[in-house]
Amino acid sequence: MKNYRVGQIVPSSNTTMETEIPAMLRAREAIAPERFSFHSARMRMKHVTQEELARMDGDSGRCALELSDANVDVLGYACLVAIMSMGRGYHRSSEQKLHALTVENGHPAPVVTSAGALIQGLQTLGARKIAVLTPYMKPLTALVVDYIEHEGFEVLDAVSLEIADNLAVGARDPLAPIELSKKLHTANCDAVVLSACVQMPSLPSIQPVQDRIGLPVVSAAVCTVHSMLRSLSLDPVVPNAGALLSAPYARPGAAAR
Repeated sequence: MKNYRVGQIVPSSNTTMETEIPAMLRAREAIAPERFSFHSARMRMKHVTQEELARMDGDSGRCALELSDANVDVLGYACLVAIMSMGRGYHRSSEQKLHALTVENGHPAPVVTSAGALIQGLQTLGARKIAVLTPYMKPLTALVVDYIEHEGFEVLDAVSLEIADNLAVGARDPLAPIELSKKLHTANCDAVVLSACVQMPSLPSIQPVQDRIGLPVVSAAVCTVHSMLRSLSLDPVVPNAGALLSAPYARPGAAAR
């Protein structure tokens, strides 16, 4: 049995990633021998605006170094829209930059961003046409849609809850996406992103919505766990967390293109 240290770079007002990521990996512990501990560093951000997100991203290097000091095995940047607001494809340069800092610090660790993980997760599912639920104001949702479409997907529908206060996003009922998902037009979709924000709680809603609509359902958090497990060379399987974290997608032939 091996113990893994999971590091997370988290917005200061985020209250969800430190609950949903551990919940999924604790559920995995019930079916697999590996064990996990969780360690966070925080970047200041209270309101989900493009200006605050850009300032916050400037703090990500400090956080990566702090987590590297703890010799974490994998490092996750837990803010999808912060990455996407920095420009198309930015998850690649962010991941490279933060990984390089861990190497320079003498504790190299793979780096996963929730933005890159969402792209990788949709690729692994073989999805091309998707519907997306976000808590963001409409201009930020449009930015997220543009980012995703630039990666080769088609967003057939997007619903914005228009909540600017990040604490208010985190305080939402994690079962609320079950009902909200009914607003999404999923005809002709290959998959649904039930929460394109790692702060909007959704984990208990993933499996029920998937069971109802008969399509793979993911969230940014689910995709982050998938990418973290893959980066650790562990089977990306978690019970009751949707198709992406199920056994069929753990097989070698299901690797992302």
